[in-house]
Amino acid sequence: MITYYGYKDGSGEYFISIDSDKCNGCGECIEKCPKKILKLETVMINLEDKLVSSVKEEFRRQIKYVCNNCHPDNILCVLSCKEKAITTIWNQER
Repeated sequence: MITYYGYKDGSGEYFISIDSDKCNGCGECIEKCPKKILKLETVMINLEDKLVSSVKEEFRRQIKYVCNNCHPDNILCVLSCKEKAITTIWNQER
């Protein structure tokens, strides 16, 4: 299951997506995030509890501003994920 954290507004789309089927809960992305917006949480997947990464609630509507320094080429949470469970959507309107 892919969860999208972020938003779309008049200036573009700003999302961090985490694929809970791929995430192994290692926490590497949490350690590498310079703004500390990620956390581990337990979610129900296929009738089992699984520890996965997610974006902290207080940052979900601030992705554009909080993650601005990492985009477009130095997305540390994405680069640190060996399972390729984290991706981003960063489309600024021109």
